[in-house]
Amino acid sequence: MNASPPRRGFSIRIYLVDGLPDGLRTVEKSNWTGRAVVCPRSRFPEAKSRSEFARTGVYVLRGPSEVGDLPTIYVGEGDPTRPRLESHFAKKDFWTQLILFTSKDESLNKAHVQYLEARLLSLVAVAKRCVLDNGNMMQLPSLTEADTAEMDTFLDEMLLIYPLLGLSAFDVPRREQASSPLLLLKGKGIVARGHERDEGFVVLAGSQAVKDEVPSIHRYLADMRASLTERGIFAADDGFLKLTQDYTFDSPSTAAGVMLGRSANGRIEWQDDQGRTLKAIQAAAVGASTT
Repeated sequence: MNASPPRRGFSIRIYLVDGLPDGLRTVEKSNWTGRAVVCPRSRFPEAKSRSEFARTGVYVLRGPSEVGDLPTIYVGEGDPTRPRLESHFAKKDFWTQLILFTSKDESLNKAHVQYLEARLLSLVAVAKRCVLDNGNMMQLPSLTEADTAEMDTFLDEMLLIYPLLGLSAFDVPRREQASSPLLLLKGKGIVARGHERDEGFVVLAGSQAVKDEVPSIHRYLADMRASLTERGIFAADDGFLKLTQDYTFDSPSTAAGVMLGRSANGRIEWQDDQGRTLKAIQAAAVGASTT
């Protein structure tokens, strides 16, 4: 079997249109025809006259939700996008920011963005890292083999940029990207397995979590456990809870706290099969001492 080619570095250019880090921004990637526009809701009435909103594109509306710290998002497309976004500005109250992807060479057509929309929605359904405002899932349109390959490549570039904008709703864990060995978490009869990745800590499907929380559990952890149960990511299993899929947490401590039902230092609680803590493993990797 041939080894995967090494990843190559690339440049991202973020332009602050009004000079503010949280204001209107454009995002471009080296050697790519795509462009993203990141727009706060408050700026949309004046920003909508930009040429990007007159093009065919796919967009995400993002806002807060009542389910822990998960965002609420809506995925849509338009040909052009301006009329759809004007309607959402008038009728959808939840969103505070939009992220639009379009093409600098105007090569995207209606079927292309419908394909991108459907693919994004399918990733959301698997990742379960947001509250989805869309009412229905979309069917993939019929594209030629060449167009499908081109849009899959376009999507890959989008998925590289979303995390830079603080959006992880489409991030589906891939085990081959683990940056630490397989680690175990044990306590109160449960066993969980996971590993650290660049964007967080992945707990693997089938891992167990305690059913009952301690009274002093932090509200944030309790809300997250309730959210995971509500969304079917936690399922009852013989007196415990069980993860039904791989799931990415923001940190080892959040992962450990959710699984143990109490506050926890994940860099101590997660250990390899030799009993070495994550903290000790990382210290050894840089030649540092944990004492």
